[in-house]
Amino acid sequence: MGPQLRDHPGFAPELLALAAVDALGPRASAWVEQVRRAYPEADADGVARLATRRFVRIAGTGGALAAGAGLFAPVAELATVLWTQANLVLHLAAAYGRDPAHPDRAAELLVLTSVHPDDGTARAALAAARAADAPADGPWGRVAEAAWRLATPVAAQAGGWLGLRLAARLLPGAAALAAATGGTATAERLAARAVARYRPGRT
Repeated sequence: MGPQLRDHPGFAPELLALAAVDALGPRASAWVEQVRRAYPEADADGVARLATRRFVRIAGTGGALAAGAGLFAPVAELATVLWTQANLVLHLAAAYGRDPAHPDRAAELLVLTSVHPDDGTARAALAAARAADAPADGPWGRVAEAAWRLATPVAAQAGGWLGLRLAARLLPGAAALAAATGGTATAERLAARAVARYRPGRT
């Protein structure tokens, strides 16, 4: 993964989605199995609600902690958002009987997190990322493109960091509270999209 990201930074969202499915997919499956053993009467919607509650809480906590990272807060929050969003989507897929480690989840993750507009575009980009072998030409342009695409989940919040830092000077804890609220809202919206996609009846 490291060498691929270094040689093909423009494919960073796709490579990270593939890595997330490989690393987090089996954990999501194991968690859902554990929940079903503990609560045998719980249906898929109930398991999905537990997963949503868990990762919405983590998103809020992670955003608050990232806000305390000073100048590195946007970077810290981006990393937290990406990890939490991948976990949330894969756990919800597992709750509704989809294999969270299946390669199709990578395309769905890219669509649900607004990196790509539809499944076809996401699959094409993933295929290109898998097929890439030689380092891409014009790496700096590709780095800028990758950074912009990866930052999509928190781009709307980025402009508010200066205001958060000023508020934190006037009211201790304001930045952490705002970051926690924003992270929670983002995770809740993503959960709603994922549930709508994975609940039976959706092809």
